[in-house]
Amino acid sequence: MRAVTVTSPQGLDSIEIAELPVPQPGPGQLRVRVRASAVHPADLAAANGAFAHLTPPGVQRVLGWDLAGTVEAVGSGVQRFQPGDEVVGLTFWLAAGAGVQAEVALVDEASAVHAPVGVDPALAATLPLNALTAADALDLAALPSGATLAVFGAAGAVGGFAIQLAAARGLRVLGVASAQDEQLVRDYGATWFVDRSTQPAARIRDLVGAGVDGVYDPALAGAEALAAVRDGGVYVNGYPVAPESQRGIRTEGVQVAADGVRLAELVELVESGRLRLRLADTYPLAEAATAYKRLAEGGVRGGVVLLP
Repeated sequence: MRAVTVTSPQGLDSIEIAELPVPQPGPGQLRVRVRASAVHPADLAAANGAFAHLTPPGVQRVLGWDLAGTVEAVGSGVQRFQPGDEVVGLTFWLAAGAGVQAEVALVDEASAVHAPVGVDPALAATLPLNALTAADALDLAALPSGATLAVFGAAGAVGGFAIQLAAARGLRVLGVASAQDEQLVRDYGATWFVDRSTQPAARIRDLVGAGVDGVYDPALAGAEALAAVRDGGVYVNGYPVAPESQRGIRTEGVQVAADGVRLAELVELVESGRLRLRLADTYPLAEAATAYKRLAEGGVRGGVVLLP
């Protein structure tokens, strides 16, 4: 099978398409014929060597976190799936032996769910990592209905899910993004919009007084985003590392979990029309390096997806 790999990650030019043996499912695993797999900033980081310390020198590693595809075979103990089932799933790449940007991939039964009915696989593949990350961030924020939340990077893949999920929880959402994305951000459910090219923290305080109850910062705006939070509020970083607290603000860092139960809830939201998916572009697996470079250029609105 063909797979997107890095052996000595030193930049996007180190991405290779390799021929590898078809993996066999172990206990509790599904072997999936991949129909689509999204490319994420975490993949860019891996290709650029950010996680090289997790891989011994010279070891070839398949990239990719999430997929949509068809179950080909199941390992012992699998009960919820059988060959022919359409699924979406997530593998925690930092700990997994291999990723899913390949013609065939393994995922754990516990981190896979039946794919949303009637949704194209390329679109479905944009759901698992980004939506789960947004949902986990909102759980960390733990804001009650009616509270105010600012989302920096509101038009991005994670930010767009965060706004929709926050609005569904009854939060009053303020989206920070490029001026050209105002209508998109409002369509996602934002009550207010702030142009990121202004001084967002000051503008936010103009709109909501002493500052918002919480900020989710997948754009990694850092100090500017933290300054928008009221004293004693909460700030959730787009990285797992939480910044130092100030003014009594509780600070958190989000780390996505491969949670099939939560993913099933998100699929239900998609099927009911309460959660929108957005696709930016698709690329053949053989053009993975081009897809990575497109994401690295920035300004992508929706998922960048590889089609084996």
